[in-house]
Amino acid sequence: MKIEKLTDNKIRVIIHSDELECKNVNLHSIMTKAIETQEIFSDILVKAEKEYDFYTDGCKLLIEAFSSSEDIIVFTITKFSPENTIRKKKLVAKRKSFDKMNQQAICRFEDFDTFCSFCNAMKNVQKVDYHKLAKHTILYLWQDSYYLVFKNINTEHKNISLLYSILSEFGKILSFSNSFESKLLEHGKAIIKKNALDVGIQYF
Repeated sequence: MKIEKLTDNKIRVIIHSDELECKNVNLHSIMTKAIETQEIFSDILVKAEKEYDFYTDGCKLLIEAFSSSEDIIVFTITKFSPENTIRKKKLVAKRKSFDKMNQQAICRFEDFDTFCSFCNAMKNVQKVDYHKLAKHTILYLWQDSYYLVFKNINTEHKNISLLYSILSEFGKILSFSNSFESKLLEHGKAIIKKNALDVGIQYF
């Protein structure tokens, strides 16, 4: 089990499926909120509290679960503090889904620091040949937001699902269109014109 603190209110947990099988838990049972999954989440929260001071007493929790093709299950846990009353913990799990068959995609980041955080998260998860995942990536600045454009995405790459999962944590995945790309070309500024993902991971 590996835990990464994303913000004061959010952590990411990476677990290999064999760790769950030891406790007779799988992604299906997690999504159906089986009783057996409560022990897994309790272990995660205890570990997060000890390692990162991630306290969740009286907080509402949103748990997003994702399974990659490499038998890795990724949880993103976000806590919401009640404004005036103390509530019991409530575990909510939902599955993120994207059309992974598109060979082109655009992701919007609120600022450059968020883009850098995304690159750092990709670098920390595992070693991947990102050039084989997407042959062309360009980073644009337009209207105070940063847009990462993916071209010629390898939709059969074993890490494609993991890419979309981490993208969704740090940015907003937009529907790709030629007209929007033209708008970026005409009005935006190309910050990293070639291999933006590789450059970001290597230097930021």
